[in-house]
Amino acid sequence: MSKPTPDVYEQGKGMDAHNQVMREIRSRKEASYDPHEPTRVWLDEDNTPGGVKTSLTIILNTGGCRWARAGGCTMCGYVAESVDGGSVSHEALMDQIDVCLAHESENADEPAELIKIYTSGSFLDEREVGAETRKAIGETFADRERIVLESLPDFVDREKIADFAGHGIDTDIAIGLETATDRVRHDCVNKYFDFADFEGACAEAAIADEEAGSEADAGIKAYLLMKPPFLTESEAVADMISSIERCADVAGCHTVSMNPCNVQRYTMVDELYFNDGYRPPWLWSVAHVLEETAEVDAIVVSDPVGHGSDRGPHNCTECDDLVQKAIKDFDLRQDPSVFEQVSCECELTWETVMERERSFNQPLTR
Repeated sequence: MSKPTPDVYEQGKGMDAHNQVMREIRSRKEASYDPHEPTRVWLDEDNTPGGVKTSLTIILNTGGCRWARAGGCTMCGYVAESVDGGSVSHEALMDQIDVCLAHESENADEPAELIKIYTSGSFLDEREVGAETRKAIGETFADRERIVLESLPDFVDREKIADFAGHGIDTDIAIGLETATDRVRHDCVNKYFDFADFEGACAEAAIADEEAGSEADAGIKAYLLMKPPFLTESEAVADMISSIERCADVAGCHTVSMNPCNVQRYTMVDELYFNDGYRPPWLWSVAHVLEETAEVDAIVVSDPVGHGSDRGPHNCTECDDLVQKAIKDFDLRQDPSVFEQVSCECELTWETVMERERSFNQPLTR
């Protein structure tokens, strides 16, 4: 599989320009962060292959994604929240886990069945989270039912998955694939790996699943980006539908999460947005994709972050909350009929955008 060594991937490649721009944008960051405090932690509910589960979501504060430090993805500003210096000690990371457990104890009646751990990079990259810490976290959550861990495909292997599945925890690896179309992933998102690398990671998860036997399940949760920069609304919708269908056909990938793009600071998307060159996706587009892919052989969900705001996925402001509620309802029930219960006059504007927007005049509306 690909090896994410930034100096290799940049040299003489089309990514040079993207990475140069991204490094300049990211250099404007001024904030610093405490390595003993997680970036965020919250409680929620999630749809899993085992049904709807209460969840504890943890975003660990690490040294950040190594690809982002080279320049990185055009829409991702999470590295701006990372600890300076590029690494966080085992002790500090375990302090962050303790803070998250305390939050759960104070705000939940009982321990969450599902644990989701993100690093805004790759949890399985030992430059971010060392083997000692990974094993300790596996032991910490050995009594839970399921765990989701974020990683780029390069770092996914059966031995690392076994650090969790070996405790009897159903283990899912969340991969930021963004799109199944290599051209869009390379040119619009500025991500270096290919769809074949994602398939390879799914194969590793399938082997880990087989080795775990009846004790635990292992699989892949694909994260896709709805409307990367430089695509029109209709192009983004078509690419998302195709991407969901292709992911669902890959053995080992049981869930697809469609993430509508939102405008984050210190990103190329932010620069485009302030120069009238980007509009986040319509919530109608999200609903349309979910309706069109409701029959694929995978769980398909979406959680539009920042919905209803100018910098997040939105319609006309009047119907945003209603459509968001329908999307959340679909996530839990997987029933596309929920979208028949929401309507708004702005749907006609969305249909016009889908029909008439072209790459040279986007965004056609704000």
